[in-house]
Amino acid sequence: MRHRSLGLATCLLLLSGVASSDSLTTVGQASYYHDRFEGRATASGEPYRKQELTAAHRTYPFGTRLRVTRPATGHSVEVRVNDRGPHSPHRVIDLSRKAAEELDLVQAGVAEVRIEVLSPAELETDKPLALPIPVTDEGEEPSEPGR
Repeated sequence: MRHRSLGLATCLLLLSGVASSDSLTTVGQASYYHDRFEGRATASGEPYRKQELTAAHRTYPFGTRLRVTRPATGHSVEVRVNDRGPHSPHRVIDLSRKAAEELDLVQAGVAEVRIEVLSPAELETDKPLALPIPVTDEGEEPSEPGR
């Protein structure tokens, strides 16, 4: 029974976010966006700008700030997640051109990086998740215009 309690306590700690900082660090391959994507909409809806420090990640919420370090050179850069990707299963992050330049990654194209979460995006709970349905004074939904 004692083992079950310890297992449950560990799960609760992990779920509550009180885990070791290692759980907020990832190591893997990074690539960067080609210049032809300049101005195209990202998954967050904002346009991709090659001169901004942004990144695509599969799971981190939009707005999450990350430190990306290239161990081979010791260079690091802080980026903000604003897109989904990468679409290659062998990569963990896609970087903007500017971020890739700061990591000296452009010539290599792909390189190993370490990703650390600096500040998780916060949910905006004061905004509605869907548009409310307008209600008339009589408590009924309004009819379509012209009816």
